[in-house]
Amino acid sequence: MSYSRGRGLQANVLGTFDTVVMAVAGSAPAYSLAATTAVLVGAVGLASPAALLYCAIPMLGIALAFSYLGRIDVNAGASYSWVGRTLHPFLGFLSGWALVISATIFMVAGSLPAGSMTLALFDDTLADNTALSTGVGAAWFLIMLCVVLGGARLTVRAQLIMSGVELVILALFAVLAFFHTDNARAFDWSWLGFSHFDGMAGFASGALIAAFYYWGWDVTSNLSEETRNSRRTTGLAGLIGVGIVFLLFEVFTIAVNVILSSKQIEENDANVLAVLGEEVWPGWGGKLLIVAVMLSTIATLETTLIQVTRSLFAMGRDRTMPSALGRVHRRWNTPWVAIVVVGSVALVMFIASNALGSVGDILSDAISAIGLQIAVYYGLAGLAVVVAYRKMLLKSPANFLFGGLWPLCGALFMFWVFVESLGELSNAAISIGIGGLAIGLIPMLWYWRQGSDYYRPAKLDASQAVETDYVPGEQDGHARVHEGLSTDF
Repeated sequence: MSYSRGRGLQANVLGTFDTVVMAVAGSAPAYSLAATTAVLVGAVGLASPAALLYCAIPMLGIALAFSYLGRIDVNAGASYSWVGRTLHPFLGFLSGWALVISATIFMVAGSLPAGSMTLALFDDTLADNTALSTGVGAAWFLIMLCVVLGGARLTVRAQLIMSGVELVILALFAVLAFFHTDNARAFDWSWLGFSHFDGMAGFASGALIAAFYYWGWDVTSNLSEETRNSRRTTGLAGLIGVGIVFLLFEVFTIAVNVILSSKQIEENDANVLAVLGEEVWPGWGGKLLIVAVMLSTIATLETTLIQVTRSLFAMGRDRTMPSALGRVHRRWNTPWVAIVVVGSVALVMFIASNALGSVGDILSDAISAIGLQIAVYYGLAGLAVVVAYRKMLLKSPANFLFGGLWPLCGALFMFWVFVESLGELSNAAISIGIGGLAIGLIPMLWYWRQGSDYYRPAKLDASQAVETDYVPGEQDGHARVHEGLSTDF
């Protein structure tokens, strides 16, 4: 295995269209609907479309924060770098750690449906076998691990095929569902209001689950060092990705509420989309949507691997985690050590997950736990952009709204959801979510005491537009790159 300590990721590999595809694939519309709809309906019932709507508004604020911060700091660590250079390095590390832990947990939560959906194509009874689903899911995970190891160009080509087929199938069924007449209940506009929520605590629990639906579009920021004109492209792609998946989520969640009974949703908690497909198009419908979910799940495994390995790469490069994680393969320009480490940890978790119960039980606790961690690092990014652009917010109404007020509201919403939902979640979900974050204090304090330069950052100030990233150097230990990029304002 050949590697170099001083090499960076391969620049200018991805274009605008590629990056938009990665944003949509990161949110995994078909997978999110299949794995999360039953959890969301179980939490808020007919208010599920409203939960997705009212979470989309602050989520756009967070996407704006990522867009504005990406203009002045191109870093594979994204929020890990931005939060560390604006709020505090400790908060920056925890922001990056929250992404690493949530993505690692998702390796299990995502691979299980990949396995069960693959088995469901052949025999529905096999899909309920947790051990078999785990084995097949692990096989898909290893394939995606090899694709990600092969570089960004190979990754995006695989993504174009998988996500392209997925979106064609979803668009077809969105149309078929609209003309379906044998419905369990009639659509009611109140589903988009607040009347069906069980108080503010019920709304918070629904919003936390809805945050998991959208999570993943920010993979574009982790790919910023590998994207052409990334200061514009990554943020724009993230915003477009959130808009596309919002429309898909609303259409299919409303279709589930209209077409399926509560009993059907409850009895098929890990396979709701396949049941919807069978109702809309008996015979072929269920199988086609299973294919869409399978492709979506495999595709989002790929984007999640990119997020966690690029984040660990940035941490290794900054020596806030073992420096070996910052090594780049000489041929493929990928952080191969980070990829191998993540793959090994995930495979151990696959084996351990068999002791946790059914596919549905694992998904429910994992989704809630990941939602807590998402709320942390999205919320911190929303605060970071206000600090970074504080001297420019009053220079124009657009700066004030899109670079300040909207991201700030998004951040406050994320923190409120985090606190409010703690009283509603199971002990297992809270233990996974909070415990995972707490573990990060160990490497944070260890490498802080070791004197990593990350803990003495050059402050991120949009008015000065100074960009300072560090990569391991050959002689003095560090070399500056990306210096002095101007802002787009």
